[in-house]
Formats: sequence, C-alpha cells, structure tokens
Amino acid sequence: MSMNFNQSKRRLSTAVLAAGVAGAVLAGGVMSGVGPSFAEPVTVQPTGQNPGFADVVEKVSPAVVSVRVREQVRPASDDGSRAESPFDNLPENHPLRRFFEFGNPGMPGSPDRQAPRRSPRQGMAQGSGFFISDDGYLVTNNHVVEGGSDYTVVLDDGTELKAELIGADSRTDLALLKVDGGDRKFTYVNFADDSKVRVGEWVVAVGNPFGLGGSVTAGIVSARGRDIGAGPYDDFIQIDAAVNRGNSGGPAFNLEGQVIGVNTAIFSPSGGNVGIAFAIPASTAKSVVQSLRENGNVQRGWLGVQIAPVTEDIAEALGLSADEGAIVTLPDTNTPAVKAGIQTGDVITAVNGQTIKGPRELARKVAEYRPGTTIDVKVWRNGEARDIKVELGNLSSLDEASNSSGSSNVPVNPSSLRGYGLTLTPSDQGDGVVITEVDPDSEAANRGVSAGDTIVAVNGTSVKSQREVEEAIKKAGEAGRKAALFQLRSGDQNRFVALPISGS
Repeated sequence: MSMNFNQSKRRLSTAVLAAGVAGAVLAGGVMSGVGPSFAEPVTVQPTGQNPGFADVVEKVSPAVVSVRVREQVRPASDDGSRAESPFDNLPENHPLRRFFEFGNPGMPGSPDRQAPRRSPRQGMAQGSGFFISDDGYLVTNNHVVEGGSDYTVVLDDGTELKAELIGADSRTDLALLKVDGGDRKFTYVNFADDSKVRVGEWVVAVGNPFGLGGSVTAGIVSARGRDIGAGPYDDFIQIDAAVNRGNSGGPAFNLEGQVIGVNTAIFSPSGGNVGIAFAIPASTAKSVVQSLRENGNVQRGWLGVQIAPVTEDIAEALGLSADEGAIVTLPDTNTPAVKAGIQTGDVITAVNGQTIKGPRELARKVAEYRPGTTIDVKVWRNGEARDIKVELGNLSSLDEASNSSGSSNVPVNPSSLRGYGLTLTPSDQGDGVVITEVDPDSEAANRGVSAGDTIVAVNGTSVKSQREVEEAIKKAGEAGRKAALFQLRSGDQNRFVALPISGS
C-alpha cells in the first residue's frame, strides 16, 4: 500500500494495502520480459548448501525500488479526527467494507465517515516497485500512483530518478512507470510461471515498508486462488511473509529470483502485519504490463452479460448434472452476447472447450481474449447444450450508461400461490406477475424473494398470470424436477431463485 505521511493517508493502514484489486490473466500474450533488452535478467542458481535467502536477496535487491508520489490529499480536521479517506464512500454492503471497520491503535481518531471536508494540499505517498527491463520500465500498484502528479524512483544505491507514468489499470491494481537513465542499464527481474507455484514454497518479499527502503521479509505461499471480494478478477496468491504499508507494488520472489506476484493487499484487524498478505499473480502482471506498454490501457474482451452462480437447486431445476457454470440473469441490450443469441436463463458452461465452474472464472476467461476475438461459448438451454460463437467487444470502451425501467407496479386483484406463501397480481405492464406479499415463514422468504419482485418466467417459460405460473410449476413436477426455477425481476435487475415444488 502506498504510505502517506499525512493523517488521511495513515488511515489506510487500518486494514489493507489496496482497494479494488483483482486478478486474472487479461490481454493475450505471455512475456518473458518487457521491451527490448541488452542485458540478462537476474537469475539465481540455488547451491543447496545455504539454507538462507542471502543469495537471492543479493541478486534481486538492485532491481527493487522505492516509489515516491506527490499527490493531493485531505488534511486532518482541527478537532483531531481523521480526514476523509478515498474508501469512505464505499457502500455499506461493499465486499471490501470489512477491511475498513477497525480502529488504528496509536493513531488519533477512529474511523469516522462523517469527517468534514477540507481544502486539499500537497502530500507524499510511498510504495515499492521493481524493474522488468534494463531500459527503465518498472511495475508498481495503481493505488500507489493514483492521483499523483509527480513520480520519483529511488534506486537501491540511493539514486533518485524522475519517472513517467506509462499507464495504470485500476481493475487489477497495476501500473507501469518508466525512468530515463541515459546510458545506464538497470538490473531487472523476470516473472515466474506462477502456474507452477505450490502452496508451502518459500517466498521472499523485498520492498519499502514504512519508508525503510530495501527491507526483506520471508515466508511461504499460504494459499492460491484467493477471492477477497475486491472485483471480478480476484485470483490472489496468499503469502505469510510480513508485508506492511509501503510494500505495495513490491515483488514476491521465489528462490530462483523470479517474481511470482506483486504485493498489493493485507488483511489485518489491527492495522499491522498478521501474516496474511495477497499478491497479484505473475501471469496477470505479465499480460497487464504488456497491454499498458503497448496501448496505455488494458484491452479486455467483453461478453456483455450479467451472471450469477449456479446453485445446487438451480442445477436440479434445469437438469444440469453439476452445480457449475454461470447463469445469465440479464444480457444487456446491444452487446456481443445478445447479438450472438445468448439469452437470459442460459447457463454458460464452457468457453473454447474449457469448463467454466462459476461467474468469476467466466469473467477471467473472457478477459484473457483481446477485443474482436471470436470465442465458442457452450450454453445449457431448455435441457440441452448449445454452441454459440461470440465476437467479443472491448470492455475498456464500454458505455456504462444503463437503462432503468423506473416502473411502479400497482397491485390489482391479488391472489395466493398455494404452497409457496406468495401473493400475486398481474403486472400492469402486461409482462410477468408481481409479488405483492411474501409469507415471512415461507421457503420463498428464506431464499430472498420479496414483495415488489416480478416473476418473469418459471423454468424458462414466460408467465403473465398466476395460472401460467401454476402450469409451469406443474410441468416441471411432471418432468421429475424437485424444484422450479423462478426468474425474478426487480427494477432492471434479473435473478434466479429455485423453489422446491410443493408436495415433491
């Protein structure tokens, strides 16, 4: 995390080093190094005689730098409370909120979302980074450089050089800087093949914690594929090497001196290291950095669907053999998916022959391909598998304006759906059946069905009346289903809920 010597920036140490991070292999192509190079990257040949980390540290340290960023920050208020943090506006139900609900012992004030705004002033943030080519390209975190107006890189020998921001990607929390060293060739490191990284392997973290440049900590890989709720591409490597404020953007090395990940976040109830740190996998960093250098941004494929997990109940209701894949809850209008024929209620089970286990895997897989690539999408619809070819759009140019229905449904002649605890009335728009009341003791209530939801379809069959709802449920029961799949709409959002068939 970037370290700020102003009170507002100290706030970030109460929880994590980063926000909005995630991991996935994004743009196509794999790099062994970035850019033209006239020297060899650092390599370490373990002798097997020295059980320590000195050989690795000696070789890689010259490639690791401190990154100083001059930025606009908010000062503390006159009453001693902290200034506004960039994370203050996270919604209450945001998955990262849990990282920011702890006090910071020894720091004045406690998290107070009502802190007053003050005029901005100049501040300094610090983080870490590392060279990935001998001509001066280096990697750090997006949250280290975000909001910066001036960047300085401090080398291992104390030399200070001005840096230029080439590009940054907030979705993966990565950034690429470039320094001009004239004729100087910088010591640099290569990315490892993180697919070969195993839980229990040694890892060495080198960085700039608390502004103490050139600090080294060691530990092991604790877990892989961690999802911390930061975004759709979460795929972190968890390590137990001590990582603190200022380590953000620094590398985590294996014993061969290769970068297995970029340190970006910690989990801490106290604000200090508790041995749970998260690194962006090298495979993600390779692809992102390549795209940043070529385009200044990351080119990601865009499918254009809203998706949800396939639960056991949903799988049973649809006749799927396993609760895997991603169910399409709402294909946005005029998207690559809609143009190709993907529909609400389809379950995406594979992309280019590779099985999709859930929504996050689908998001990461689609993002691997460049815009304009045609992929084969396998979907499950009406009890059978279908193959659909989709030409991907460009996520970075996506227009995020959404159309909101803004309609209000007026209950007319409500009646009860026997056995389900639901009171229904036809929609005044003629499509679907509005739920006007839900029995709080019913299974529907337990599964999140609420008054105001509209039943759009049952088991893929559109419904406009209670009779059609009952007929669709009966048909599902006659087909041997133990649950009926209700497609519900709330506002402009669709979701699916499987309800046990009464009497089955």
